[in-house]
Amino acid sequence: MTIDTIWIAGVDEAGRGPLAGPVTAAAVVLDPHKPISGLDDSKKLSAKKRQLLECEIKEKSLSWSVAIATVEEIDQINILQASMLAMRRALKGLSKVPDLALVDGNRLPGFDCDSRAVVAGDRLHPEISAASILAKESRDRLMCELAIEFPLYGFERHKGYPTRLHIEALERYGISQHHRRSFAPVRRVMEA
Repeated sequence: MTIDTIWIAGVDEAGRGPLAGPVTAAAVVLDPHKPISGLDDSKKLSAKKRQLLECEIKEKSLSWSVAIATVEEIDQINILQASMLAMRRALKGLSKVPDLALVDGNRLPGFDCDSRAVVAGDRLHPEISAASILAKESRDRLMCELAIEFPLYGFERHKGYPTRLHIEALERYGISQHHRRSFAPVRRVMEA
């Protein structure tokens, strides 16, 4: 790597909509000399393809980092602010502060480097696509681990999203420590 190489980090999050689990963010600096084919918005890729790309991203990128904001933080500061916090943590986890951070969406978390918000960035910039994949895979794995500890909720199937199966489990078994109490469906179960 030459001294004048510009580090561009892609930043994205996963898990804003679920009723349970943390929100996860990732930051990735791709190596321009080691291209990765097939990068796309993580929601458009199959689980198998995401898993394969996750390994390749980790092997080939110049730097990558994954971070979370906890359920407690989500409930204290709201999901948007928690997403921003997770993104700041992910960017700080890189081995070097990037020259530019490209963030999926229309808001900036407030980084210590130049940054740009890019609507639909996970389809437009491979750095953001890579971050999207790492964030989603990391969160999905975490929810599958929670499913072992809390098998009644089916986290391995819906990853905490408000599916009918999840709502029915909430109504039948109540909430767990991993449920976001500030989210309306969870609050309704607590009040019932």
